Amino acid sequence: MKGYWKYFLNKLGWFLITFVFAIILNFILPRLMPGDPVAAIVGKLAQGMSNTSGLAKMYQQYTDLFGINKPILVQFFLYVKNAAHGDFGFSFSQYPRTVVNIIASSIWWTVCLQFPAIIVGWIIGNTLGALAAYLKGGFDKVLMPVSIFVSNFPAFGMAVILMVIFGVGLKWFPTSGGYGFDLIPNFSWKFIWSVIVHYQLPFWSIVLIAIGGQAIGMRSMSIYELNADYVKYARFMGIQDRKIVGYVFRNAMLPQVTGLALSIGTMVGGALVAEIIFSYPGLGTTLLNGIMGQDYPLISAITLIVTMMVLIANFVIEILYGFIDPRIKATQSE
Repeated sequence: MKGYWKYFLNKLGWFLITFVFAIILNFILPRLMPGDPVAAIVGKLAQGMSNTSGLAKMYQQYTDLFGINKPILVQFFLYVKNAAHGDFGFSFSQYPRTVVNIIASSIWWTVCLQFPAIIVGWIIGNTLGALAAYLKGGFDKVLMPVSIFVSNFPAFGMAVILMVIFGVGLKWFPTSGGYGFDLIPNFSWKFIWSVIVHYQLPFWSIVLIAIGGQAIGMRSMSIYELNADYVKYARFMGIQDRKIVGYVFRNAMLPQVTGLALSIGTMVGGALVAEIIFSYPGLGTTLLNGIMGQDYPLISAITLIVTMMVLIANFVIEILYGFIDPRIKATQSE
């Protein structure tokens, strides 16, 4: 138990150090972007105005509101204090909306897109990988090259291919948005059907890449387990192959379950590129709009959420690994 606490505190220390650096980078990097977002806001609101003093007064009001006239160190501690209370301030590009309001309206699009895609890709990929290891022959020879090719495909590449084939070429599905641009969100069947149709291309662009990676991992683990000594001994003892295979794939599934947990933990930042390609109204598109509008508070908040999800997922996995497998704890505690 003493060794585990040493392992736990070591991981917790590195987690906190990484977390502090993540907060600092999330604050500083967006502010290194060139341009003046307040001037852009004032320019939009003051179109047609010729009163110079009025424009200067308006500029000063927005500078005071966003707090960017304060020293950078004061801004940082104010940012940390407000973020600890879940307050990320007003959005520069979508003022007077708050950052929390914008994220709340887009994060569920991301979760509802990526969580089912991760689960479906995991189930199909592991099933195909297990079948390839067990059946071998032509099925394995076809599946393995295809899986390697698909798993190494960049997310934006798969998204573009599906868009060109099924959106532009066959015109089966729309190529952008989360629903029809002529619709207002409601619970009517017309709106729900529009959401389902717009959902297909970004969903399958994520699923197809997930299938390839999961199939390769499951195939390798299954082949390793099928050649293990306990399998040979069980077959020598005359135990039914169906029963042996059940234990084999259960053992092979353990690393895959870990990978699933990590994928779910990091899903908020997992495939933002696919959302941007299809202009899907999730965090990816919101982040792009924030970058285009030099929206420091919005960029910082989204990148902080993505970073925190990744850090927490990795931390939880490492703690569980150390608890389940004493060899990892012993090795890293030395």
